[in-house]
Amino acid sequence: MTTQQLVKIQLVRSPIGCKESHRATVRGLGLRKMNSTSELVDTPEVRGMINKISYLVKVL
Repeated sequence: MTTQQLVKIQLVRSPIGCKESHRATVRGLGLRKMNSTSELVDTPEVRGMINKISYLVKVL
């Protein structure tokens, strides 16, 4: 049985005033409001999205 690693992220800065693609990335990660958290499977695609908006999120 393989257990998938999860990564938990929290939106700590508002995406207002950011590029549209960065706002779309925030929504793609399942984050809506400030301090909302999301638990996602740790894949290279998700890691790339987190790196793109690293100034907006915190990995918990």
